[in-house]
Amino acid sequence: MAQKNSVTSEPKVIWCDGRLIDVDAFRVSSADRGLLHGHGLFETMLCLDGRVVFASRHLDRWARSCQRLGWPDRAPDLQRVAASLLTANRLLTGSARLRMTLTAGSGPLDDASPGRDAVLWMSASPAEPPPDSCTLALSPWRKNSRSPLAGIKSSCYAENLLALAQARACGFDQALLLDGDGCLSEAATSNLFFIRSGRLFTPSLATGCLPGVTRGWVIETASSIGMPCDEGVFPLADLESADGAFLTSSIRGVVPVVRFGTRDLPVTPQTSVLRDAWNVAVADPALSG
Repeated sequence: MAQKNSVTSEPKVIWCDGRLIDVDAFRVSSADRGLLHGHGLFETMLCLDGRVVFASRHLDRWARSCQRLGWPDRAPDLQRVAASLLTANRLLTGSARLRMTLTAGSGPLDDASPGRDAVLWMSASPAEPPPDSCTLALSPWRKNSRSPLAGIKSSCYAENLLALAQARACGFDQALLLDGDGCLSEAATSNLFFIRSGRLFTPSLATGCLPGVTRGWVIETASSIGMPCDEGVFPLADLESADGAFLTSSIRGVVPVVRFGTRDLPVTPQTSVLRDAWNVAVADPALSG
C-alpha cells in the first residue's frame, strides 16, 4: 500500500537573505521568474540534532548547479545558519528537513541571469523517519536527459511531482523514470540502484538523473567495502530481472524496493549492509560533515 504524503508542520520562522524573519513576512515579487517559470535552484538536506548531514557535499552540488546556470554562488555559512533556523523553529532535537532555495528574481524573459531582487531563503520542518521499504511503478513519462536542467536541482520540479502523484494514485510509493531512449534513469524523488549476482549497478548521470548526495556516498562506500558499483546505461529489462533494488535520497537514506510493478523483490544483503552503513555515517559528524 502506498505511503501517505509526509505530514510536516509549517515553519514559523525562515532565514531570508541574511536574517531570520517570520514566515508571514516573507515576500517574493509577483514578477519573480522563479515564481512565474520555475527559474530557480533548491537543495534539500537532512539535519540531525541541529547539524546538517553531508553539508559539504550539498554545498558542492549547489555550487556546481549555480555554475551551470551562470549564477554567483550565494550560499551562506550553512551550519551556522541552519543552527539558528532550527533553534528558532524548535527543531534542534531529532530529524529535520532543511531546504535552501534561490529564485531568479525579476527580469526580461530572454535574460537567464539573476535579477537584483533574486531571493535566497531557507526553511526547516520536521522530517519523518524513513520507511522500512517502498514500492515502485514505471512512470508513463520519460526523463529528458538532454535538457539544460538535467542533473541540477531546479525549482522547475513539476514533472517529478506529477510522476510521483500518478504512481501514488496507482497504489505505489515511487515512480521510476526512464530516459528518452527507454533506459533506466531515476525515481521521481530518488536515485535508483539495483543488484544482480551480488554486484551493484546504478544509472549513469548521462541518463539525466540527479547526482544525488546519498547516491555519491553509496558509490564511494560500496567501493570501500569491496562492493564495486557499475555506473552505466541500462535497459529496463535489467531492473525487471534484478535480484533486488533500492532507492536513495538525502532525507530517507537507503530504502529497499520490495515491489516493482507486479514483481516482489527481496531485500538483498547488499542493501541491508549499505543501509546500516548510512545510518552509522549520518549519526557521526566525522563521517557526514
